[in-house]
Amino acid sequence: MRSTLFLVLFSLLFAAAAQAQNVRYVSDKQFIPLRSGAGSDYRIIHRGIPSGTRLTIARTSGDGEWAEITTEKGTTGWIRTQYLMQDLPAQNRVDAAEKRAAEAVAKSAALSEELAALRAQSTELEGRLNSSGSELGSVTEELAQLKQISGNAIQLDIDNRRLVEESENLRSDVEMLESENQRLQDKLESEDFLNGALAVLLGVIITLVVPRLWPKRRKSSSWA
Repeated sequence: MRSTLFLVLFSLLFAAAAQAQNVRYVSDKQFIPLRSGAGSDYRIIHRGIPSGTRLTIARTSGDGEWAEITTEKGTTGWIRTQYLMQDLPAQNRVDAAEKRAAEAVAKSAALSEELAALRAQSTELEGRLNSSGSELGSVTEELAQLKQISGNAIQLDIDNRRLVEESENLRSDVEMLESENQRLQDKLESEDFLNGALAVLLGVIITLVVPRLWPKRRKSSSWA
């Protein structure tokens, strides 16, 4: 039982590896014709296979100049092997890199908007913090005045307890606002660092990767 399972798994892995070796891409030449047989005298069954199309090779002709291929959409026919390459054409890689760069720019813009919103929220919280501090000062001053002018010890004690409770509540509010403000400050710093890192990464992609991926100029080739 185990040996049978092992053989099945080995066969599947071997088939997958063989299929991966037979995968090719249409080269930079545009509109590669697909013929019904291995030769230029066979009729053309497809005139417009574009550059970068992923193909699977089923077999090749005896002279090795033609290959029977199948596209991902199921189109089957014969194509000259000179128009096939193992790697994706450079132009397609450049297009993919430009697309990723555009997505990175869009993401950076969204992060900038979020950062601006967080800064506005931080400014609002700072204003509330200052207002709470002023209110706390006023309560403290009121407490001092009541101690000076009140001759009734019982009433003074009641008022004192009330003001102390209010003062503690205000202090709690202030501490909470300070904690929230610190959290927002930390988040702002993280967002600034992320934007900086994203800008550096984008610069590296544009400066180093894109120029190397740009295809060399080729002489125009004739129809097969």
